[in-house]
Amino acid sequence: MGCLLGIDIGTGGARALVIDETGAVRASAASEYPLSIPRPLWAEQHPRDWWDGVRACVPEACAKAGVRGEDIAAIGLSGQMHGAVFLDARDEVIRPAILWCDQRTAAECREITERAGRETVERVTLNPVLTGFQAPKIVWLRNNEPDAFARVRRVLLPKDYIRLLLTGAYATEVSDASGTSLLNVRERKWSPEMAAAAFVEENWLPECFESVEVSGHLSAQAADALGLRAGTPVVGGGGDQAAGGLGSGIVKPGLVSSSLGTSGVVFAFAGSPFVDDKLRTHTFCHAVSGKWHVMGVVLSAGGSLRWYRDTFCEDEKRAAAERGVDPYELITASAKDIPPGADGLFFLPYLSGERTPYPDPCARGVFFGATLKHTKAHFARAVLEGVGFAMADSFSIMRGMGIDATQARVMGGGARSAVWTQILADITGCPHVTLNVDEGPAYGVALLAGVSQGVWGSIEEACSAALVPVRTVSPDAAASAAYQGLHEFYTSLYGSLKERFAALNDISRMGAADG
Repeated sequence: MGCLLGIDIGTGGARALVIDETGAVRASAASEYPLSIPRPLWAEQHPRDWWDGVRACVPEACAKAGVRGEDIAAIGLSGQMHGAVFLDARDEVIRPAILWCDQRTAAECREITERAGRETVERVTLNPVLTGFQAPKIVWLRNNEPDAFARVRRVLLPKDYIRLLLTGAYATEVSDASGTSLLNVRERKWSPEMAAAAFVEENWLPECFESVEVSGHLSAQAADALGLRAGTPVVGGGGDQAAGGLGSGIVKPGLVSSSLGTSGVVFAFAGSPFVDDKLRTHTFCHAVSGKWHVMGVVLSAGGSLRWYRDTFCEDEKRAAAERGVDPYELITASAKDIPPGADGLFFLPYLSGERTPYPDPCARGVFFGATLKHTKAHFARAVLEGVGFAMADSFSIMRGMGIDATQARVMGGGARSAVWTQILADITGCPHVTLNVDEGPAYGVALLAGVSQGVWGSIEEACSAALVPVRTVSPDAAASAAYQGLHEFYTSLYGSLKERFAALNDISRMGAADG
């Protein structure tokens, strides 16, 4: 058996990862691409940038791994969820893709819910219709760009557009399709009722596979572009969160993952499709066949720290370049000696609206409590804690649902920070564990590719064989006690500001229209 390739179409860039038949990482490569913000709270990318990223990072990863194209036995695909790629009759992209963190579709969410009926929406999809999801983006196109809508013949999720270029197949899989508001999540198939409510022709939707199933084979043209073997099987793969859950071994009860990527996600295994009674978390199909998962989503987690870095930290970026380190190391190190609560400075990380526990596209980022005492290090600490408080909301909801995790497996770029990991453990009161592999969604879908080819008998077997806990960060009792009261105050801020957020959103819309 040869090696396995995982490809992840992230928000910040594409990533390729090569592993061998033991699950050991041979090499990885990444290629960044831009994010467009044409208006406040909008987010778009052009799908050609994703393909350019794949063409750059796949050959690089294979070269670094010392493997030839014919050594790749199978490919797994992952990617940012919820985005809408609109294709015409010739499979040409009609307009830039509207992404998961885009908040323009509040009116369309209400429209779909009214057309389908709230009871039908919740019974079929197990979730409310949210601004990040794909279906309201389709209705937005109909309402706002009718000429473009008239040309639509296919609608794909981001990773599935790359699948089309790789294989020529119109295909998706159940974990990513769960976040469209178009899938019957209990029955793991497209819902005619939801498609009709979103003005979607059923032939626009791709065939829906289980994540481990082979969805197509690499075309000769794609093989030539990537230096791989024509005919290489491509499995269904997974949306980035389900794939990341596999990559951290969340394939059985008692474990959750705490992911600090651009978004922050608390992810738990579910053997059956059960839901939070207030629908504050999401229940989606898992990439494990016949299973589900529950997750809470903070839209701007690592994204908040990245915004802070790019907006306020030019000095740290210069110093990091001179020392040959990551600027984040300097930023998080500066926060280490600031006490819990940052001396009364709080940060609400709602830079892209929010999802859990507040499905509010109008929510905004806030620093609250600044005084002359506060230094730059206090602001850095407040950002780290604000994201931690937001993640803790999901832990609390899941405990109320009967999901009592004994261990959180921390992953994503933020997991590299010992300071941030300790803050997460202290705020949530849950031990956070790092693993021998921290490669995220690309690793999870590479494991799926291996299961499809018989390298492992099941995804559970693959995770058990490949993943080993390395370091446990336990909560500090004194810090955890302090954070309980601080979290209550943090939570009260949203309630105080909710109406002001909505008013501010109206002001922003008027400003955009005037411009």
